Amino acid sequence: MKTVNHLGTDPIGKLVPRIAFPSMLAQFVSVLYSIVDRMYIGHIASVGDLALAGVGVCGPILTMIGAFSSLIGVGGAPLLGIRLGEKNEKEASRILANAFLMLVSLSLVLTAAALFLTRPMLMAFGASTVTYPYARAYFMIYVSGSVFALLSTGLNQFVICQGFASEGMKSVLLGAVLNLLLDPVFIFVLHLGVRGAAIATVISQALSALWVLRFLTGRQAELKIGFRGFRPDFACIRRIAALGVSSFVMSFTDSLVQVACNATLRTFGGDIYISVMTVLNSVRQIAQTPVMAIADGATAVISFNYGAKAYERVRGAIRFMTQLAFGYTALSWLLISLFPSAFIRIFNQDAVLLRAAV
Repeated sequence: MKTVNHLGTDPIGKLVPRIAFPSMLAQFVSVLYSIVDRMYIGHIASVGDLALAGVGVCGPILTMIGAFSSLIGVGGAPLLGIRLGEKNEKEASRILANAFLMLVSLSLVLTAAALFLTRPMLMAFGASTVTYPYARAYFMIYVSGSVFALLSTGLNQFVICQGFASEGMKSVLLGAVLNLLLDPVFIFVLHLGVRGAAIATVISQALSALWVLRFLTGRQAELKIGFRGFRPDFACIRRIAALGVSSFVMSFTDSLVQVACNATLRTFGGDIYISVMTVLNSVRQIAQTPVMAIADGATAVISFNYGAKAYERVRGAIRFMTQLAFGYTALSWLLISLFPSAFIRIFNQDAVLLRAAV
């Protein structure tokens, strides 16, 4: 796999998959942070179902917080790619510095707000008196590390848009492998339960964030984070927010749908159905990740070539992305429809849950 992809000259049919594949692995690994937690939590003796329901209540809120990384990453990376295509490195550097400032500032504000509103949020979003202790234990620790989550996912977009897709993959791969190793230690060996899962995740996301920051301040990156003579540029911040708002709204409203489902299921189905919805959302996350990776791969190519005024390459990337995404979604729909129980069993083997889910 090439370390650097030449966005303006490499063939579209090879370039998009070459960027999309490591991006897909990176996003799979990012999804695994929460999914691995749920897999281990669902197998905690005696209380696995209740603990899974408690963590499931946290899921939409954490997705809402993560939506802000999409606002900045998805909004800023294409703008940076366009400026690189125009050979305007000064403006590209300004975009990267302002995006970094936005990520840090938002993470601090969101962390403070989430910790202050923990109980009313969790109860309103589907926690019961039985599952609230599990939800709170996981949520308080996870939210405290939000700065690492937003930096690792948000800044990763700026690594990929420079053509370094494999480096973006490494950043989250390191964190996910660490999470996979630490989860059983903290949950079962140290008997910390859901708190252990959250601690393992925060440590792992911190490693991913440090890797991305090391790359974007090191020699290999084409464009580095720099603050010499830097002042916040509110016009630049508005452009980033304006371009990223569609992705933000999609993620945020997706979370609201989950919230509505959890609140309804708590009333009419009980905690077992919230556990089922948690599992189904995990399966959905796995299924949709490659589509997002294909879009990321194409976006890097499209933005750079748009800035370079290579419009035929822009059209070619859009066509290729559409065909590839359509083929994948048809295949994934078929597999999930034919073998639903196989996907459910990844997360929980409980017979009651299986019957309710399938």
